[in-house]
Amino acid sequence: MSVCAVVPAGGLGTRMGGTVPKQFLNLNGKPILYYTLKALQESGLISELILVVPKKEYGNACDQWLGKPEIVTKVVVGGAKRQDSVYNGFCEVSREPEIVLVHDGVRPFLSHKMIRETINAAREYGAAITAIPVHDTIKRVDASGLVSQTVERENLWRVQTPQAFQYKILNEAFKKANSENFYGTDEGTLIEHLGAPVKVIEGSEKNIKITQPEDLELSETYISKT
Repeated sequence: MSVCAVVPAGGLGTRMGGTVPKQFLNLNGKPILYYTLKALQESGLISELILVVPKKEYGNACDQWLGKPEIVTKVVVGGAKRQDSVYNGFCEVSREPEIVLVHDGVRPFLSHKMIRETINAAREYGAAITAIPVHDTIKRVDASGLVSQTVERENLWRVQTPQAFQYKILNEAFKKANSENFYGTDEGTLIEHLGAPVKVIEGSEKNIKITQPEDLELSETYISKT
């Protein structure tokens, strides 16, 4: 089975502050992205990986990451939005794999189990996303900051990555989205827009997306315990 990973690391990390994109920030002596790529490499399930980075980081990223680890076969420039970045990476897949796996570059704590289960579910259902059930009370708030509704949390899940898709289904989803100028917050949304089923695989609370300074502090704690 051939599996190609597309890793969007094209964000500028404005919520993190500073001038260094968050995916390249230091986490226990190494860039955050290092741990993400290491997990994908060591899973033994990925045959090819396309890394998507900001335009201004392209040269440095090629020097630092191309072939390091071995599965990083291409580095490409991202687009204006996350969906554009993933699509840019998708277009650079060198051959038609069975499965395309998408994982955020700033989620360094994905497990081999998540990778394997998401890939296997995509093979069976066509599309699969990692997510965790919502346990907190959810409120809908209006523009003035007042609560307008308490949302029933049963059957609500918080979506993560990795997400995995049969190549042909994701290709169809991108074509439809692009033709309609439709943007989703994740690739699973594009599959929904296509009208195809999406299987949910339970992820982990540890599988955080590092977007704010406190996320980096929590990540340091995770790293120190490994």
